[in-house]
Amino acid sequence: MAESLKERTEKGLFWGGMNNGVQQLLGLAFGIILGRLLDPSDYGMTAMLAVFSVIANELQSSGFKTGLINLKEPKHDDYNAVFWFNILAGLFIYVVLWFCAPLIADYYHQPKLIPLSRYVFLGFVFSSFGIAQSAYLTKQMQIKQIAKCGMMATLISSIISVILAALDFGYWALATQYLMYIAVNTLLLWYFSPWRPTLSVTFEPIKRLFPFSVRIMFSAIFTQINTQVMNLLLGHYYGETNTGHYNQASQWSSKGYLLLGNMMKQVDQTVLVGLHDEKERQLAVLRKMVRFTAFISFPLLFGLGLVSHEFIVLAIKAKWAFAASLLPYLCFCGAFMPLSTLLTDAIISHKRSDIYLWSTLVLGILQIGLMVGLWRQGVLTMVMAYTLINIIWVFVWHFFVKRLMAYRLLDFLKDIVPFALAAAGVMVVTGFITHSIENLWLLLLSRVVIATILYYAVMRLAGTVILQECLTFIKKL
Repeated sequence: MAESLKERTEKGLFWGGMNNGVQQLLGLAFGIILGRLLDPSDYGMTAMLAVFSVIANELQSSGFKTGLINLKEPKHDDYNAVFWFNILAGLFIYVVLWFCAPLIADYYHQPKLIPLSRYVFLGFVFSSFGIAQSAYLTKQMQIKQIAKCGMMATLISSIISVILAALDFGYWALATQYLMYIAVNTLLLWYFSPWRPTLSVTFEPIKRLFPFSVRIMFSAIFTQINTQVMNLLLGHYYGETNTGHYNQASQWSSKGYLLLGNMMKQVDQTVLVGLHDEKERQLAVLRKMVRFTAFISFPLLFGLGLVSHEFIVLAIKAKWAFAASLLPYLCFCGAFMPLSTLLTDAIISHKRSDIYLWSTLVLGILQIGLMVGLWRQGVLTMVMAYTLINIIWVFVWHFFVKRLMAYRLLDFLKDIVPFALAAAGVMVVTGFITHSIENLWLLLLSRVVIATILYYAVMRLAGTVILQECLTFIKKL
């Protein structure tokens, strides 16, 4: 019997959640080990290169994965053209960046970045071999297979990085972790995907996909610049140590919001595109996704912000205390990030990559201008401004979704505000109850347990439908 859309979506969310959950738990465990073995400057060295790597990745993939997913029935020639285009683009961009390595090192005033950048940039050459395979599995909603790839790649790459860090390889351990993750993930995508490229290739599909995909590409580039703007500017103005502290805080907050954001991203576009001709049902599905996202995101990120100091000091030592002071702000911002992801995917599902492009560009310009104007005020002020503008931009994304899907602002607020207020209230009460506890281990454990119990109790007393549906689904497993 064919699975219903609801069943396919539930399974996709489950395996997407499993994939990201395991990856984040592994990242948590190995991140603690690496944080103890490495210094802030080691993290700063790789963080300063992150923006160049992600831009090169987007240039190389050129948005064609999203283009394939948004085709109703992509053919072999579509996948084949994207496969060969990505490889040629990846090799070309790597050669260009090889010669740009000295310029990057000059920008950061750090000559050690020349060999490191040439090593790190191999990652998008490796990834170019797996983009078509990933698009195929995603389009077929074979999220379980994608999950296995990600979990195994995370485990293997993390083990290798810890071994290298223990052998005093410093920032080379982090660079190798990044490369090994991409290489192993790509190999496993080939193992699970039945699709194979052929030498008989026509680039006609590239021409058809290009108008849509190129806007996705530039939007993704601007999105990555927006995400990495702090690393880019802190590395230039404050050096690798302060960049390392920010990067460490950013990594911990991103583990929370990427857990949810990536889980939704693996199913939301496919589901929304499939409902394009059923407007009312499509809006109902989107609202349900928004409520589910808010139900998880706000308590998860607000909770991490609550325990940020004791968690960082206990997990990766007091040398990261400055990172701990930045983490609550990034967690507050991160609570809204999965909502932004969901809303932008809704825009893309309507083939309005132009809206995504120009809105992302404006956000990037505002962020860079604001950060450059504030850098003399210190790192904390820059982080607070970054947090504020990204929260505001959630409502910019909603404005465009409202125009495309008649999703009223009042309905959007009804879908997210109760969860935000409940989570914030729970954290305030938990903080008040535990503020006198001096032992950090006891403080951390008490806050986690009390906040979890209180949030569950509030949701249960409120008769929250999302909670009941989650419990029902879990019982089916």
